[in-house]
Amino acid sequence: MIACLAAISSIAWEPLAPRSTLRDVRVHNLWRQRIPYADALAWQRQLRSAHIETLRSGELPAEDTLLVMQHPPVLTLGTSSTLDNLRSDSPPFELFRTERGGEVTYHGPGQLLLYPVLDLRAYRQDVDWYLRSLEEVAMRTVGSLGLPAHREQGLTGVWVEDAKVCAIGVKLSRWVTMHGLALNVHVDLDHFGHIVPCGIPDRPVTSIRKEHAARTLLVGTSEADLLERTQALLLRHFGDVFSANLREVDTPPTLFVTEDAPKAMAQARDIT
Repeated sequence: MIACLAAISSIAWEPLAPRSTLRDVRVHNLWRQRIPYADALAWQRQLRSAHIETLRSGELPAEDTLLVMQHPPVLTLGTSSTLDNLRSDSPPFELFRTERGGEVTYHGPGQLLLYPVLDLRAYRQDVDWYLRSLEEVAMRTVGSLGLPAHREQGLTGVWVEDAKVCAIGVKLSRWVTMHGLALNVHVDLDHFGHIVPCGIPDRPVTSIRKEHAARTLLVGTSEADLLERTQALLLRHFGDVFSANLREVDTPPTLFVTEDAPKAMAQARDIT
C-alpha cells in the first residue's frame, strides 16, 4: 500500500529486461468521459478480484487491464489520511475514503486518470519499481509535450519546476495493482484550494495547460485537443515503459454488474 506522498530510497528507474513478446493489456479508453468515482472504484475492485480469483484457482491468469478516464469533481482520502488536510469542514465535492496509500487529493474534469490493474508477477515484483515506472510514464508524457518534468527526492509523483503536475497512489493485493496516476492537463487548479494536496503544504500544484501558457507553448491548442494528445501520449509511453501490447476494447454501456457494487460505494464514502 503506497502513498501519494511517500519516502523512497532512490529516484532512479530501471527498465524491464528485454523479452521476446510483449505483455497484452486490454485498454478501456474512456478519456472523453467523466466516470463517477464510485463507479470507477467498484470497477477496479471487480477487475482486481477476478485477477486474484484466478491466482487462487490455478487457472490461466486474468488479462491485465488499463482504465483511462476523467472524473466529476471529487476528493479522495488514502487509508491513513485524516481530515486535517481539508481546508473546509464542508468541502463542495463528494469525499471518498479509499484503500490506496497517501493523503487527500482532488480529481476533476481536465485531469486524466490511469488505473492499471496488473499482475506484477508478469513485470517485476517490486513496489518501488512500479511507482517509479508510473512516474516514468507521466514524465515521458509531459516531456513529449515540451515541459521539463522531473522527480523529487523523497516524494512520489511528477513535477514541473517546484509544482506537482501528477499525483500517484496505488494499492497492491497479491501483487495485483489498482488505483494509479492522475495527470493534470487543464484541470481547474482552484479546486485544489479546498485541500492540502497530498499533505504537502508548501508546494503548489500545476497543470500542463498552465505550464504551456507560462512558456507560450502550443498556443491556440484547444483544451479538447490537448486532452486528446495527452491521453495518446500516456498510452504510448505506458506501453513502452511496461513492455506492453495495448489493445483497446469496447466498453459495455454498463461498466460493471456486481452485487458488491453498492457495498463498494458505501465503503468508499465512509470517511470516519
